[in-house]
Amino acid sequence: MFKRYIVKDKKIEETTDDDSSIIVVVSPDDSEKELIRERYSIDEHTLNSAFDPEEPGRLEIEDNYLSIIFKRPKQRSPKDEFHFYVTSIGLFLFRDRLIVAIPEDVNLFIGKYFRQCNDIKDVFLKLLYSSISHFMELLSVINNIANELETEINHSMGNKNLLNMFSLEKSLIYFVSAIMGNTMVLERLRKGAEKFRFTEDEIDYIDDIRIENQQCYRQASIYSDVFASLTGARASIVSNNLNMLMKNLNAVVIAVAIPSFFAGVGGMSEISVITGITDPRKSYSLFLLLMAVVAWVTYFIIQRMDRD
Repeated sequence: MFKRYIVKDKKIEETTDDDSSIIVVVSPDDSEKELIRERYSIDEHTLNSAFDPEEPGRLEIEDNYLSIIFKRPKQRSPKDEFHFYVTSIGLFLFRDRLIVAIPEDVNLFIGKYFRQCNDIKDVFLKLLYSSISHFMELLSVINNIANELETEINHSMGNKNLLNMFSLEKSLIYFVSAIMGNTMVLERLRKGAEKFRFTEDEIDYIDDIRIENQQCYRQASIYSDVFASLTGARASIVSNNLNMLMKNLNAVVIAVAIPSFFAGVGGMSEISVITGITDPRKSYSLFLLLMAVVAWVTYFIIQRMDRD
């Protein structure tokens, strides 16, 4: 699928003009890929890499265009739950045209970064910046989810919350790897900026993108290290909660067993003989009350011994 845009009055507007300056290619079929390769002389492997989520980020400077495979977070869906995925985006910058190849249909040109765009190179750089910002936003989301899960784990005796935490930890590893790949791409872009005739202002903007990406990488690395270091502690908390439950259950079993022993040895008939109460309703009530007191005292003694 093809979507076409132009930069008009510093805004990005969709158009039907075949000769538009910005072309977004969304999950194309074989015939559409062939059309792109023939018309714009884009390498087949490079084009296919834009639709491969496992493809590492890279930059290549060709004779007439600059190609970048950049990593960005995948659009989330309800079925993802606690999983966060990474996908790729391909950017092919010509002198007068920008081709964007993405594997999923998303609106790329939204947000504060695209309120004012001067030309296609400006759009190109802002697409890189928005991808990094998307990582930053999801890192904040992951941290908030982790805080909620930690609160639940402190009172949990099952594995569900722990497994959800493992899913977040796995997602962070993917994020760190993807952001590191983007770091190498941006370093190469900065070194080759003069070769592709970026202006001084655009080079300064590239430096800002690099700084933002470095901060994103540090934050993702910190979250990943903290999650990994606390994995054993969280498992110990769940295990300890389960042990406490078993102790309480054992105390209840013992507290119930002792009154049952006395009931089996003597029973209500002995209570009637000892107390002289012949009314069954009163003897039943007295017997139940006595057994409840014995059970409570037994449970209290067991809990006190456990604390000591």
